[in-house]
Amino acid sequence: MTSLKQKTSQTMKPATAAKKLGIYLAATPTDFQEGVVSREELNALQAEPPQWLQDLRKNGPHPRPVIAAKLGISIAGLARGGVTEALTTDEVDALKAENPLWLQHERANQVDVRKETARIKAKHEKEAAEKAAKENRGR
Repeated sequence: MTSLKQKTSQTMKPATAAKKLGIYLAATPTDFQEGVVSREELNALQAEPPQWLQDLRKNGPHPRPVIAAKLGISIAGLARGGVTEALTTDEVDALKAENPLWLQHERANQVDVRKETARIKAKHEKEAAEKAAKENRGR
């Protein structure tokens, strides 16, 4: 005999929810920071973001992954450049405009990494196609 159990809602810590939303936790409202977020609440925030969330996404402060993406570099590149704190959109834009030497170097690094990743992917695809062709000939 199976028992009917009440389905419980999956919840997450505010830090996890902030990460999924791409926002800096310390800049969120206190009730968000101190509560738990259900999967349904997270989905609602993503579907129809309240004004505070829209403002955070637009103006920041932004977490490091968002800053790195806006600058076109890796998170490690941010650290190498000395950026360890959250930045606002204006601060990110100023950094882009200033274009310091470390940022130029990290962007070049990122280009090289992407080229190498594409080369390896192409190599694996070619090897897989050759293997498939070989297997088809053997049948």
